[in-house]
Amino acid sequence: MRKIIPYHPYLVELAKKLRNNMTLGEIALWREIKGKKLGYKFSRQIPIDQYIVDFYCKDLQLAIEVDGSIHFKEGHEEKDRKRQARLASLGVNMIRFSDSDVKNNLSSVLEEIKEYIEELEQGRTHP
Repeated sequence: MRKIIPYHPYLVELAKKLRNNMTLGEIALWREIKGKKLGYKFSRQIPIDQYIVDFYCKDLQLAIEVDGSIHFKEGHEEKDRKRQARLASLGVNMIRFSDSDVKNNLSSVLEEIKEYIEELEQGRTHP
């Protein structure tokens, strides 16, 4: 049974804006995962708790993040760690990729996502 994930309603409008302003990496990945191309329905820019995740699959409780350059600036790593810990406490599995990896190595990124999904299907969870 899927768990209901809470979100803050004020994030809905921001999520809509983000859907219209995706990075090149997010656009490339979205083309490859939308429409159940990986066997599961993914949605983009989804509010979860006090955050918005780039892509989310309810059935797998899987969030996929495409990190732009801001994620590599000083202090942001700690914010990402806290965010990931909070989402994990809600039962959300997360996999992250850099925007440049998605743009330059899309096939490898997709392969890693497929392997991650396979592990989730087999009941193995991730931190």
